[in-house]
Amino acid sequence: MVSTEYVRLMAAYTHWQNQSLYTAADGLKDPERRVDRGAFFGSIHATLNHLLWADQLWMSRLAGTPEPSTPDIPGSVTLHADWVDLRSHRAAADASMLEWSERVSESELAGELSWFSGAMQAEVRRSRWTLVVQLFNHGTHHRGQVHAMLTAAGARPADTDLPFMPDEHYAWR
Repeated sequence: MVSTEYVRLMAAYTHWQNQSLYTAADGLKDPERRVDRGAFFGSIHATLNHLLWADQLWMSRLAGTPEPSTPDIPGSVTLHADWVDLRSHRAAADASMLEWSERVSESELAGELSWFSGAMQAEVRRSRWTLVVQLFNHGTHHRGQVHAMLTAAGARPADTDLPFMPDEHYAWR
């Protein structure tokens, strides 16, 4: 089982990495962010949309926040057509995740959660802590794809190594 400290650390890491990617992507023109670069969801913009969608979906299940406006994975890539809108919603989602990480309890992490999975077309039941790991692991996976696409496009996102996260992101300690 994971601890509340793990949740706070990974929420801070998520926030730090999202800031890095969006800052680097800000340096690209909008058409460059939309070029299909061969990643699973194609472009930087589409992948960041999918990642926001998935974070919102998992947070709705884990923390009771609102579900994303798009109901399924295929629609996730078009969640926010406008870059400024996408960036704004990402910042709000990160703030919500950080706030949740401050209040989540060990007992919440120890419980189970069941939901209908659109991807599996089945009712699924898993331990909450497993789904917390999924939330952060999924984000790390797709941010890695975005980091590679940004680098290939000539942008310079920050380092991704957890030990190099700046001290100001550890404010929760």
